[in-house]
Amino acid sequence: MRSAIAALAVAAAMLGTSAHAEKRLFIVANHADGYGVDDCLSTGAACGKAVANSYCRSHEFAQAESFRKVDRNDITGAIPTNDSGPCKGGGCEHFVAIECSR
Repeated sequence: MRSAIAALAVAAAMLGTSAHAEKRLFIVANHADGYGVDDCLSTGAACGKAVANSYCRSHEFAQAESFRKVDRNDITGAIPTNDSGPCKGGGCEHFVAIECSR
């Protein structure tokens, strides 16, 4: 009898917890393309939500949870830190983090 009650308690506890959605953070280069998409993503403007959602859907996720500009120093080991690599012609690449969920 005690084992049946314990099994029911465990089952109830498992059902009571909410399922966590799978999330993934993408770091993408934020290139100025003349369309203003880069500004939408890097500033967190409302127009960036559609762009971020499209990016997530193209990677088989349901939607974007968040998007924001990322400082080069926050990305450890992913991009070169020397001055000659990422900066060309007086301009440096900027990066955006897009968090997607299923």
